[in-house]
Amino acid sequence: MEKSSISPEMLSRFHDVEENLKAIRFQMEEAALQSGRSPEDVILMAVTKTVPVEIINHALSLGVDYMGENRVQELNSKYDSLSREGKHIHLIGHLQTNKVRQVVGRVEMIQSVDSVRVAQAIAARSSELGRNTDVLVEVNIGNEESKSGIAPDAAYELICQISEFDGINVQGLMAIPPADCEIAQTIKYFDEIYKLFIDIGSKNTHNNSYTMKHLSMGMSADYAEAIKHGSTMVRVGTALFGRRNYSK
Repeated sequence: MEKSSISPEMLSRFHDVEENLKAIRFQMEEAALQSGRSPEDVILMAVTKTVPVEIINHALSLGVDYMGENRVQELNSKYDSLSREGKHIHLIGHLQTNKVRQVVGRVEMIQSVDSVRVAQAIAARSSELGRNTDVLVEVNIGNEESKSGIAPDAAYELICQISEFDGINVQGLMAIPPADCEIAQTIKYFDEIYKLFIDIGSKNTHNNSYTMKHLSMGMSADYAEAIKHGSTMVRVGTALFGRRNYSK
């Protein structure tokens, strides 16, 4: 897009994204080093819910390689206009089985698997397309009734079951701590999910076909702490793009 054809408002938003991204990358680097890891070991995912395609593509042009959408319908409405070459698109929101056919084949990973039924549907559609889809098992770390996700003590059993399905690759865990927690309590949740991540990984044998490669935890308000406590992927929306206008 020619800069001369971009509105002043859009140019201002581009500038904000550029400045926000610099700050996020700096904080991610600091947190990774404090956790004894290389900054390259932690993935920044841009959460693009309600964000216009022009802004998303600008972030992608700045070297943001991962983007996550919450809703299948919104993903599909943007898909053809995204600068997808060399980029990684994930679905991070709750997935209903009747939407599986609309998203498998368009995303590299689905981070919100929390039942055998959903995993079976993903596996079946992936096999139809002759491909494998990477998945994370979503853990309801705060045992919140209003949230999706498997109970922590049921995660290992679910992973063992679904990792045998042709068409999917189990790659790790995703979790969202309760939103109304003090940071000290959030850190406790991070430590719990990290321990679960390590424990499940330690149980892996040649008889199991899962890989505990990714621990997706941490968002705009707490991504630095999440990295310090073991996250390999942070999902950042508001801190990168600004507050969302949900009235639209």
